[in-house]
Order: sequence, then structure tokens, then C-alpha cells
Amino acid sequence: MSVIAALKSFGQFWYDFIVGDDWRVALGVAVALAATWGLTRSGVNAWWLLPVAVAGLLGLSLARVVRAARQK
Repeated sequence: MSVIAALKSFGQFWYDFIVGDDWRVALGVAVALAATWGLTRSGVNAWWLLPVAVAGLLGLSLARVVRAARQK
């Protein structure tokens, strides 16, 4: 296995692991992490933002799946 093939496989694994089935959730978590970092850097106690965002994203993801299942 060449180095390029190994790097490609490594990158594909991490993409699949992080993004998984729903790119919207991965993007939402990335935005929530950036917002938490930004608020914390400006002096705001923003520890609560990430759990709230993850719970909201989970709810939206589940609602999307249920809606798609009902349409079948």
C-alpha cells in the first residue's frame, strides 16, 4: 500500500466517522463548537451552549427521519 493510498484511506475514515449519515449534524456541531469558543474568548460563560446545541440537533435529526419514514 502506497503512502498516498494510506493517507486517502485515513482521510475517508475520519470523514465517514465525523460526518456519518447526516452532514447537517456535523456542520451544526462544528458551528456550535466555534460559537462556544468565540463566546468563551470574549469572556462569556458559554459552557451550556454545546449541550443545548447537540440536544437540538438530535431532535431535528430525529424529526427529519420520522418525517421521511412517514412519507414512505
